[in-house]
Amino acid sequence: MLYLKRLELMAIIACVSIISGTAHAQQYVPGEIIVKLKGKGKTLQSQAFIGKAVSEKGMSLKGTWNGLNMHHFALKPGQSVESMIAQLKADPDVQYAEPNYIFKLQSTGRQGQPVSLASVRETARGNPSAYASADNLPIQAEDGWSQMSGSADAVVVAVIDTGVDYTHSVFTDSGAIWTNDAEVNGQPGVDDDHNGYVDDKRGWNFVSNNNNPMDDEGHGTHVAGIVLGTSQDITAWTLQPSAIKIMPLKFLDSEGSGTTSDAVKAIYYAANNGARVLNNSWGGGGFSNSLLDAIAYSYTKRAIFLAAAGNAANNNDSSPTYPANYPVPNIVSIAATSTLDGFAGFSNYGKSTVHMGAPGVSIWSTFPDETFASMSGTSMATPFAAGLAALIIREAPTMSGYEAKQILFQGAEGINSLKNRTITGDRLNINGSIVAAKAASIDGSQPSYNASADREPSSMGAEEAAPACGLVGKAIFDSSGGGPSGPQKNLMFFAVLALLVSPIVVSVLLRERDGKSRRRHTRYMIDSAVTLKLGERELVGHVSTISMGGVQLNTDAWLENGGIVKMSIASPDGKEQIDVEGRIVWSEEKKRYGVAFENTAENVRSAIADWTQSLLKAN
Repeated sequence: MLYLKRLELMAIIACVSIISGTAHAQQYVPGEIIVKLKGKGKTLQSQAFIGKAVSEKGMSLKGTWNGLNMHHFALKPGQSVESMIAQLKADPDVQYAEPNYIFKLQSTGRQGQPVSLASVRETARGNPSAYASADNLPIQAEDGWSQMSGSADAVVVAVIDTGVDYTHSVFTDSGAIWTNDAEVNGQPGVDDDHNGYVDDKRGWNFVSNNNNPMDDEGHGTHVAGIVLGTSQDITAWTLQPSAIKIMPLKFLDSEGSGTTSDAVKAIYYAANNGARVLNNSWGGGGFSNSLLDAIAYSYTKRAIFLAAAGNAANNNDSSPTYPANYPVPNIVSIAATSTLDGFAGFSNYGKSTVHMGAPGVSIWSTFPDETFASMSGTSMATPFAAGLAALIIREAPTMSGYEAKQILFQGAEGINSLKNRTITGDRLNINGSIVAAKAASIDGSQPSYNASADREPSSMGAEEAAPACGLVGKAIFDSSGGGPSGPQKNLMFFAVLALLVSPIVVSVLLRERDGKSRRRHTRYMIDSAVTLKLGERELVGHVSTISMGGVQLNTDAWLENGGIVKMSIASPDGKEQIDVEGRIVWSEEKKRYGVAFENTAENVRSAIADWTQSLLKAN
């Protein structure tokens, strides 16, 4: 096991520095909150809370993290995020409630127009140093490549970003894109590996909730090329079989904006589907307990989490940037340096919170549509560290992400521009870290970590409190910040599909009080098709019982839109179909909920009466 005593000491200093920090107003999605309940996913507890949230508070369920007791809600029009969080703080079942923060890309933008891949290769053939990529930077890339083990398996790096142009020749020719073999070889339309995502053959698009993580902005493709470029010259005419597999996870939209809820989903996906390295070239949201939980979860999965320090030329010691500033042991915060080892003027820094530097100025890498482009930012510096972390793990696959972090530091090179600006004062070095990985004594261990020690207060307006080595400072809401551009109508669809896999039994509140628990309407068992429409989506399920009062459904995912659902119900003999609107209602007595018919048209009531009479005669 590797230990760097000076880094452990500096980590303690980092805790003190973070506690003295201040917070800035942060943008969040208007009308949305994330709530985590206490306990370990108690089904009845979750059902009861969701039912009350919908029927009593007017919220609608947008998504849920199964087994984590965490839920994503939309508030009804006019409800205040701050007020609702304050209310939920008083609920004994709530561990925390927080806004759905907005995150942004950590790049300064593209410099100039993209250049065709063929032109880049032709220029590089005559002038190998024409483009600032790994082999042309002072990070000893080519020396490191000569040290790489030849037969080791490729390591998976999750690029959590705007997606990746996985059709780009640099990725297809090297075989660099990760594929989910269970889905590739499975049946279309089936969740073959039972991970909650249907046909996720090469990652997932959390913005549109589909299996196509194609890049529509360019940033993620550029980042992915830098990751791959740590292992070989990506401007070469002939590429080598990739030592790295890139898992494209799109949570940032075409404007480079994303939310906490989608970031959390992407991190859990990466950790649960084999990614050992998570690249996160984004940031800017407020302190998020749910994001902290997600990163801590990736730590339990022995992954390493690389985060961009930010591009505001700020001191992260006093002005935290997330996720880079979370104190989870597997996080590495990366500042940007120039091609000549100067400090990038735009880069954030922090003697106690930013770990190290990597090149991030005018970096050439892949761009959509068979092109290359130059970009700058800590977004570009971070994937150098992510790619190198993958090469380190590749040399000793049993190591933990925490051990990979220590080797990343051990092989780094001290440069003057990073002294007093980062914890280590070092810039990464590919050769140094690969050599260190090959010589390291690995036992796969990592320190214990409890995210509860670093919690932010669970509601807006709470007094600041200093956790043990925590991140302190109230998250100040920016009510004028606005949300992502345009409605995101399909955010619910994944949650619906996931919940359909593990349905819960729900029932309608159709009882009257007379000293006994007696139904107002006689209920009959049936098995009939039902179609529910959510925006432009249609879901087909089954009705298991029916009466004059309503029907029993078999999922709680249809709580969107304030609990109002429109259904098309087939008759027991399949010869008729009626359309009916209902509202989700909650039974506190039975801790269940269902759909009650409201203002039902006479022809609908007549049809249901005829159906129940026919069932009565049949029985």
